[in-house]
Amino acid sequence: MPDRSLTRLRVVLTAFFALDGFVFAGWVVRIPAIKHQTGASAGTLGLALLGVSAGAVITMMLTGRLCRRFGSHPVTVVCGVLLSLSVILPPLTHSVPALGLVLLLFGAAYGGMNVAANSAAVDLVAALRRPVMPSFHAAYSLGGMLGAGLGGLVAAHLSPTRHLFGIAVLGLLVTAVAGRALLRQDAPAAPDRPRSDGSPARARLDGRTRGLVVVFGLIALCTAYGEGALADWGALHLEQDLDAHPGIAAAGYSCFALAMTIGRLSGTALLERLGRTRTLVAGGTTAALGMLLGSLAPSTWAALLGFAVTGLGLANIFPVAVERAGALAGAGGVAIASTLGYGGMLLGPPAIGFMADWYSLPTALTSVAALAAVAALIGFATRRAAVG
Repeated sequence: MPDRSLTRLRVVLTAFFALDGFVFAGWVVRIPAIKHQTGASAGTLGLALLGVSAGAVITMMLTGRLCRRFGSHPVTVVCGVLLSLSVILPPLTHSVPALGLVLLLFGAAYGGMNVAANSAAVDLVAALRRPVMPSFHAAYSLGGMLGAGLGGLVAAHLSPTRHLFGIAVLGLLVTAVAGRALLRQDAPAAPDRPRSDGSPARARLDGRTRGLVVVFGLIALCTAYGEGALADWGALHLEQDLDAHPGIAAAGYSCFALAMTIGRLSGTALLERLGRTRTLVAGGTTAALGMLLGSLAPSTWAALLGFAVTGLGLANIFPVAVERAGALAGAGGVAIASTLGYGGMLLGPPAIGFMADWYSLPTALTSVAALAAVAALIGFATRRAAVG
């Protein structure tokens, strides 16, 4: 594929990653309002939020197979449509069970979008022969920052229903424009590896390769737990424990997303300079320290600083883990690593909810710091497998 075509493909995929983050952030900043609307406690809200992660995990392995059969580009477009449509459902519910069911559908679309878009990005990274995977996740974070910032601005003026309906319309428009361009281009194939659509045929993975894919999935799990925790519980922590204004509370996730965006925009240069192992270890350590500040700080502004430091630390860990898994095993590797990664989100919402009921929400959020430290340790222990 000519360089110009690869550049166009990179732009289109960047739009889909940004859309993914924008839609998801639009939902998470309205969680406090929907919690009040449904009358949920911290524990029951955690169970309802489980629907997002459960739907994502259930769909991810299926999406990997669909990408191998039909190609990652068509699957990405379909998932973009489903994600945009499903975000309107949560504010239409008035009970915890109903909320859990619609979040299952939203999570299924979100999980499918993540695997399909990441599979397409892994193919492009291999063709470009540069570690540009963080740039796609930077677009996701930028979309999350914009979605959260918009949510903070309109929270006092628009109901969750009107807000998320507007996001759905915008999502469908972006999918229509970017999807048309994406469907015109085939997935590129690097000379030394097949594409995510399965052509040419991939040999059966050996046990060592599967083991490495699982290891990278565990790293993704530790970091996705932190991302999910801040998305689901960050605004509530600021509003409930630190008496922050709802607009400031919504800005908490925006600070986190902005920091992740900055970290990921510099991710390619960081990886080329430090290599994957040092990037993983430094990121996990930074995130652990930042989350200790974010969860235990006595003031709103100190907590916001902690969220930002956590975002910088986590920024490049998940992209590196998914890219390595995809390089080893194609769309199937992306699906396995993503399934394990979002298994962290599957465990996170109920675990933090129950810990918040048993102890306190700040104490529960320190578990994010613990798992970030674990990710750093795994990254160091598997430094040879990280290839750099």
